[in-house]
Amino acid sequence: MFKKTKQAPTAIDQQEISTLIGEGFVLNGDITGQSVIRIDGKIVGQVKVGGGIILGEKGSIVGDIETTSAIIYGSVKGNVKAKQLEIKKTGEVNGDIKTETLEIEFGAQYNGKLEMKQLIKSEEKELQD
Repeated sequence: MFKKTKQAPTAIDQQEISTLIGEGFVLNGDITGQSVIRIDGKIVGQVKVGGGIILGEKGSIVGDIETTSAIIYGSVKGNVKAKQLEIKKTGEVNGDIKTETLEIEFGAQYNGKLEMKQLIKSEEKELQD
C-alpha cells in the first residue's frame, strides 16, 4: 500500500564540510578524499574528492578537479569532471568540463570545451568495449 520513495541526494551546500583550506593558505600537491571540502585558499595540484567541492570566492585551483558535485565561486585553471556542477557569478573556469548537469549564473566565466552525458554509464560502456 505504501511505497518507500527514494530520496534525492542532499545538496552539497547542505552537507557537513569535513575539510577546510582557509584563505591565505597555499597547498602544493594533490588532494584526495571522500567527504566534502571547502577551499578558500589556493591549491596547485589535482583535486579528487568523492563527496564534493565548494570553491570559495577567493579560492583557486590550478589543476584538474574530479568529484561528484562542485560549486565554483572562485577560479579554476584546469579540467573539471563532476556529476553536478554549478559555476556562480563570481566563478571562473578555464578548462574543459565533463558533467551530467551544469548551472552557470549570469556573470560567470567559462572558457573550454563542454561534454554533457551520463558519466557513469558512458564510462562503464568504455570499460566493456
